[in-house]
Amino acid sequence: QVQLVESGGGLVQTGGSLTLSCAASGRTFSTYNMGWFRQAPGKERQSVARISGDGSVISYDASVKGRFTISRNNARKMVYLQMNSLKPEDTAVYYCAASVYYSGLSTSSSVDSWGQGTQVTVSS
Repeated sequence: QVQLVESGGGLVQTGGSLTLSCAASGRTFSTYNMGWFRQAPGKERQSVARISGDGSVISYDASVKGRFTISRNNARKMVYLQMNSLKPEDTAVYYCAASVYYSGLSTSSSVDSWGQGTQVTVSS
C-alpha cells in the first residue's frame, strides 16, 4: 500500500486560490491512480478529481471543472490539486486518495489508501 500525507490547506477569500499537495511513500506509486476527495460537515465524502497512474486520464466533478486542476509527478511521488476561483461551498476537509483502479476513485468506498486530510476554508 501507499502512504499519503496532504499539505497546503488554509483560509482563503472567495475568488482566491490554493494548491494542495500530497506526498506519497512506497515503491509502486506510479501504478496507483490518485484522486482528491472532500468532505464538508454533515455531508458524504465526495470525489473531486482523479488522475491515472501515468497522468494521461483525468476526470473532475462537475462542481469544480474549469476551476480545479489535478496533476502528478511520479518521480517525486507527488499529487497536486490547484484550486482557483474558490467559493464558500468549496469549504471542506480535502483528502488525497489512492486506488489500483481508476474507477475506484469515483466513490469513497473503493479507495485503497487515504491521507489524513487538510482543511480548506473559503470565506465569503
